[in-house]
Amino acid sequence: MTISVRKTVRHLEVTELENGQPVSPEHRLAFVGIVIENPYGSGYTQDLVTLADEIAESIGDLTGPACVELLGAPVEAFGKVALVGIGGEVEHGSALIHNLKFGNVFRNAAGGTELLPAAEKVGLPGDPIDVPLKHKTDSKTRSHHQTVTLQVPGAPLPNEILVGCVATSSGRPLSRLATFGAETGEK
Repeated sequence: MTISVRKTVRHLEVTELENGQPVSPEHRLAFVGIVIENPYGSGYTQDLVTLADEIAESIGDLTGPACVELLGAPVEAFGKVALVGIGGEVEHGSALIHNLKFGNVFRNAAGGTELLPAAEKVGLPGDPIDVPLKHKTDSKTRSHHQTVTLQVPGAPLPNEILVGCVATSSGRPLSRLATFGAETGEK
């Protein structure tokens, strides 16, 4: 099966000042997403895995490496997202992004080893979705726990899915929490 892409979305944010304080080095955040025709159509589909195995790597090829390239800096934190149009079900998006053929493309491009945190839901065109991010090699790195809100005007339509990858060049701007376990003496 071929993927029918209606649009590709690329978004880059560079934060240089946070709460009146300089952010150095600057915090870079990149999002690359594609809006595709829902390959499962509308309604219930029993076998989601066979089709996901067939197309997930192609979707990863279109989003993961492009996200890393757009970031323009080494990736430190990452996440993934699927926003399904109201004609589908959340499991349609989950099948595509919770597939190692999708995830490994992005993980390899980013130099990551951790599981990609994810957000998936059904929504209307232009609905926001909050995407969790974690450090690419150590999910216990608190400074890199962050959530990004994404929104693509006019997408997804009822018969579409927005699938994407998010990466940052650092942890939260001005992060200053103690390391994981410090409050209990664990490390």
